[in-house]
Amino acid sequence: MANAGSPVIELDLSSMKDPPRDGLHLLPAEIESDGDANVHQYFTAAIQEREGEMQVSFRGRALRGRDLPVPLGYVGLVLKEDHEPCLEEEDRRLRVKSAFSSMTYWNLETPPTADDSVVMVMSWTQLAEAIHGPVEDQ
Repeated sequence: MANAGSPVIELDLSSMKDPPRDGLHLLPAEIESDGDANVHQYFTAAIQEREGEMQVSFRGRALRGRDLPVPLGYVGLVLKEDHEPCLEEEDRRLRVKSAFSSMTYWNLETPPTADDSVVMVMSWTQLAEAIHGPVEDQ
């Protein structure tokens, strides 16, 4: 039920107990489906690794990728909403579907670099800690 202020997003904490650990792939594509996919049979099995770089073909286009670890002390979560609200102002309830400690990030045609926004996000925690952490007297 919506409250008088902004809508509330609630995380079902009971779903955080030992969530399944799944492999995660971030593709440069929009896939209009939210169902399960047989990634291990049709996608992961086709990945070629050479000199630390991964390459695969998706619908005839070359994808090049690399594994990105989640920053130390953090865990990645995939959240699921079982009931989509009818109104934007309606409260929402999410649960943990799975967890991950790294993800495979894919670019179309070119390998991921340190200049990619997703790669930069994964190093943000170190920068935030340096900016907001305690300062030692010298």
